[in-house]
Amino acid sequence: MTSFEGFRCADCGTTATGEGATTCPDCNGALDATYDLDELVGGPPADRPGDLLPVAPVGMGEGKTPLVEAPRLAEELDVGTLRLKDEGHNPTGSVVDRGMSLVAAAADDAGADTLALATTGDAGQSAAAYAARTGLLSRVFVPSRANFINKAMINVHGGDMRVVEGRYGDARETYETEREELPAADAETWFPAGTLESPYRHEGFKPVYYEIAAALGTAPDAVVVPVAHGGVVAAVWKAARELERLGVVDARPRVYAAQPDGCAPVVEAVEGGHDPEPWEVPDTVAGALEIPAPAAGLPAVEAVRASGGTGVAVGDEDALDSAATVAQHAGLEVSVACGVAVAAAWRLRDDGELAADDTVVVLNTGAGNRDADIVRSRLMSQGV
Repeated sequence: MTSFEGFRCADCGTTATGEGATTCPDCNGALDATYDLDELVGGPPADRPGDLLPVAPVGMGEGKTPLVEAPRLAEELDVGTLRLKDEGHNPTGSVVDRGMSLVAAAADDAGADTLALATTGDAGQSAAAYAARTGLLSRVFVPSRANFINKAMINVHGGDMRVVEGRYGDARETYETEREELPAADAETWFPAGTLESPYRHEGFKPVYYEIAAALGTAPDAVVVPVAHGGVVAAVWKAARELERLGVVDARPRVYAAQPDGCAPVVEAVEGGHDPEPWEVPDTVAGALEIPAPAAGLPAVEAVRASGGTGVAVGDEDALDSAATVAQHAGLEVSVACGVAVAAAWRLRDDGELAADDTVVVLNTGAGNRDADIVRSRLMSQGV
């Protein structure tokens, strides 16, 4: 039984209930799903996350990813326990699959025929896969520096890919220009699949936390999340509040945002006490996190602050070293984005944000094979 009521604009408060809603019909602001939680007090169980989602996902095996304990890393970090939520086990190898499964379902319900977005790579691969699964088309704009695996698999899934010279901002600009130039009839067939371009993608991330809480039987003390657009951070905090309100758990975690110091607009905003501002010169090897103007930056900042967490920016070398350390000391193949979060966890422990008895969860948002070449290059530069 779903408790979904409708959508509410985060900016002006307008409500929307139509199938396939994208942004606010009045001000074009971001929509957020609302639920009648009184209908679900005492639940939902972890195997029924659809009770707190706005639409049934296009099922392709996403979710129920492992929460892997890493005792050696916990000992080195000097915390009670350290676990990694390994989202690399999703169908296309990233956490984005959770959100895209809802986007594809909503697009199909709305009668659209194309999922369209600009992306650093992972979301494009996911969109192409879920579009194929649903019988939709996909139009994906990626920067030339996007990961080879992402670009190859967009093609393999039948996606219509436009490779734009430069970085994410260039791909985003090209996407927006092409969309604006579409005839009105064609524009209506495009369903925007980017972060906050509809309310479905970020809602789809909430089960990450439902699964963490179910596996632990309680709330962890801290969740460290690598941040790109910020949708995952915002979703983790929303899910934590929902479970506490439902009485499933009696506490909420501190949520920490981790970004590379070459592109850290969310961390800078958290530390500076202001709203996120565009990062002028983004430059990091963690390409999946190189988002200079994150679409969900403000909700992410608000989530971190409300949870009692903070933001941490780390250098590329620390991120690469941490990804290698996870592989060597825990056996897990993780993304450089996860390396950013693990390096941030070490910084948080040094700063006293994490305690010796804390239960800490770090999110690995993508499969390690995406970044194997740059992690190996880092090791080779050290003579390994």
